[in-house]
Amino acid sequence: VQLQASGGGLVQAGGSLRLSCTASRAPSGRYTESWFRQAPGKEREFVSATHWSGGSGGRTIYADSAKGRFTISRDNAKNTFYLQMNSLSPEDTAVYYCAAQAGLIQSSIRNPTAYGHWGQGTLVTVSS
Repeated sequence: VQLQASGGGLVQAGGSLRLSCTASRAPSGRYTESWFRQAPGKEREFVSATHWSGGSGGRTIYADSAKGRFTISRDNAKNTFYLQMNSLSPEDTAVYYCAAQAGLIQSSIRNPTAYGHWGQGTLVTVSS
């Protein structure tokens, strides 16, 4: 799977950004598309995911820091998934990465080491 992330930039606190990740394949079977972020000097952390278990639709999952502010979505026609980020704060400043992996079990979704496919990262800077 090849992933291409875009959409980062500089935004003031309280503002919004939408990140995009174009994928080279569509979800099928057990499959997960996720967003992670890594702030300077910190470990990469989970932000949000859509997890398909082979049924009709995907289940969205959010880190506590993202709940109520961020929304993950997908445009199947464009094979692109998004992270809409609202009410941004300086604490959201980080490089954001998209990731994808087939075959993940539920307990592995938030673990970055479980993913074998990554986009190149896009920098989000939130000024106060």
